[in-house]
Amino acid sequence: MPHGRVFGGQVLAQCLVAATRTVDADRPVHSLHGYFLRAGDIQLPVTFSVDRLRDGRSFSTRRVQAFQKGLAIFSMIASFQDSDPGIDHQDALPAGITPPEELPSAAEFMGENPHPVAQYWAKARPFDMRHVPSPIYFSVEGERVPHQAVWLKALGELPADTALHTAALAYASDYSILEPIFRAHGIAWTHPGLKSASLDHAMWFHRQAKVDEWMLYVQESPSAQGGRGLSLGRIFSRDGALLATVAQEGMVRVPELS
Repeated sequence: MPHGRVFGGQVLAQCLVAATRTVDADRPVHSLHGYFLRAGDIQLPVTFSVDRLRDGRSFSTRRVQAFQKGLAIFSMIASFQDSDPGIDHQDALPAGITPPEELPSAAEFMGENPHPVAQYWAKARPFDMRHVPSPIYFSVEGERVPHQAVWLKALGELPADTALHTAALAYASDYSILEPIFRAHGIAWTHPGLKSASLDHAMWFHRQAKVDEWMLYVQESPSAQGGRGLSLGRIFSRDGALLATVAQEGMVRVPELS
């Protein structure tokens, strides 16, 4: 990332991969709960440590920590479960959402803006992201509401590896999840003096994702207070399957409101 920090979704996804490699392949992850403890430095290697907490008849639990220079930068517990038959219901895909083909990509939205952060948003991220109704990179257009949706898919085709698609979904879940907090207050990413950081991240995996196909990330913020904001997200496949649910709290500090 242009500011020298490791993207939180990267550490989250790599911790999940590390944990997955210690569990039987027929026991996929169903939930994870993690805390971002320190900012990661892109110039330093990251070491991952996995503790095998439990292997039961149906569930396995792993604790994973990511370290730089001997200090933990991220800590997570993940739970894995055998695939079992049972009850099945889900929320419905929201109606009336503009399809991704009618929305600009980040690269199209940025144009030839030479700023390194704009170029990162436009070209360096491995996911195509298209906001509904519009992105908040430089300004917040339209009504100031604590909700939005984002179409996203991986750039390029991924191997047919379900664990890899799951990890990539975890990676992408850290993108834009705090934006409903900003949108509610008319705050763009380029707001002077804005400081934000992910504090914790929880994710529940419901159905298998194919992240190189379009997915809709529906996001809302039920509360912000005390320099923190909470956002909730639901990730749907384009055909309406609810793939995952996400919750994240973040630090949000705006100079004129401090």
